[in-house]
Amino acid sequence: MKKLALLFLLLPLLFIASCDKDDEDEVSERFRLLTTPVWESQQLLVNGVDASGSGGLLENFKGDAKFNADGTGNFGNLTGTWEFQQDETQIRIVTNAYPFPIVANIEELTSSAFRIGTLFPNPENPQQQLTVTMSFVAR
Repeated sequence: MKKLALLFLLLPLLFIASCDKDDEDEVSERFRLLTTPVWESQQLLVNGVDASGSGGLLENFKGDAKFNADGTGNFGNLTGTWEFQQDETQIRIVTNAYPFPIVANIEELTSSAFRIGTLFPNPENPQQQLTVTMSFVAR
């Protein structure tokens, strides 16, 4: 009888331990690649021209980017949230610095390189779309 009681006490612990392992298995390789390193901005281009300098459209993205596993992050001088979309081929970034989310195609994601591209409304002429490419290297 004591063995049966001990089994009933240990069974929930085994169940909890197995659930923790299952949760780890659910994290994709792309998720690990994005959230593991700190990414350092390498190129921040608008229509093929550097836009990371003072007054540039992407100056706030210059610096380090960290995508946390809980969906929060730091993107240069900005903070906000992020999530994968479209089977992890796109990333959506929300920050208070912009009145709309940034949705970008993931063009490259490896252990050492991360590059995204999107169209962005021109602040001077919202009818015009700007081609934005942001490249990062793992630090």
